[in-house]
Amino acid sequence: MKIILGVESSCDETSVAVVDGGRILSNVISSQWMHRQFGGVVPEISARAHLRLMPELIRAALDESGVTLQQLDAIAVTEGPGLMGPLLVGVSMAKSLAFSLGIPVIPVNHIESHLYASFPGNEPPPFPFIGLIVSGGHTSLVVAREGFRYELLGQTRDDAAGEAFDKIAKVLGLGYPGGPVVDRLAVTGSSDWVTFPRPMINSDDFDFSFSGLKTAVIQYLKSNQETARQHLPDLCASVQAAITSVLVSKTLKAVRETGIKTVVVAGGVSANSELRKRFSDAEKQHHLRLYLPTPLLSTDNAAMVALLALMKGPAFAAPHYQLTPKPTLAIH
Repeated sequence: MKIILGVESSCDETSVAVVDGGRILSNVISSQWMHRQFGGVVPEISARAHLRLMPELIRAALDESGVTLQQLDAIAVTEGPGLMGPLLVGVSMAKSLAFSLGIPVIPVNHIESHLYASFPGNEPPPFPFIGLIVSGGHTSLVVAREGFRYELLGQTRDDAAGEAFDKIAKVLGLGYPGGPVVDRLAVTGSSDWVTFPRPMINSDDFDFSFSGLKTAVIQYLKSNQETARQHLPDLCASVQAAITSVLVSKTLKAVRETGIKTVVVAGGVSANSELRKRFSDAEKQHHLRLYLPTPLLSTDNAAMVALLALMKGPAFAAPHYQLTPKPTLAIH
């Protein structure tokens, strides 16, 4: 099994990719910007957009890669977690295509695939490693072991880190998705301007909580509206410092307690410039082996889906008739 077409439709990115022996030949992504007016993803609208875009993106990915349908060895598709409607579109398309071509379909855990976006090519994953998965819907720490086995160390008890970025950005009037906007504004701001709480940074476990930080920012804005408007970059830098310091601190705690010095940071928030800087500093200070995906592979994309399917191989293929979307799929 060498040439795989990957399909990703778990939320609001429609993506199709072709990989050949670990090389990414194409990775076509279409983001659904229509959700901005609603301040978040509307599942029904997202599903309809996936349905409209998917055939076009399959053609585009094949054309860009120079690969024909008949050359494909397998189809890889995100089966979950995610939104039911969007997942159903991707799974149905992948099953139909694989069945018509007489090739296997390999279901992939969306969160798990983020962990391996840092390993394109033929480089084997460096098991065991500490994985920080940080996105708009998930924030968790895991230990990944040989055989694609996982131990969950901790996870968010409420808002995910990316969700906190988006909700705070919405309160600040920065639109949706807000994380990248906060990051851009924070570049020219001072993170020392106001000190926001670092929830659970000193707790004995590996769990996270960001709803309290969101509340603290809202309360600050109520009392300092004019000042906040005049110092928006400083406010963004202060918020970003609070979130990223918790993420790095908890990860280093996992390193100390497990003795595992290899760290993989994954998910959309891994593209955040402050988070990348803090982890790069930690890599030098604590002699870590750090893996960060490229910004393009940080966000939802089909290349990471196909790459993980390639790493796992045909043994993980599923009978077409048994494959169904799993919106609440966990990593284990």
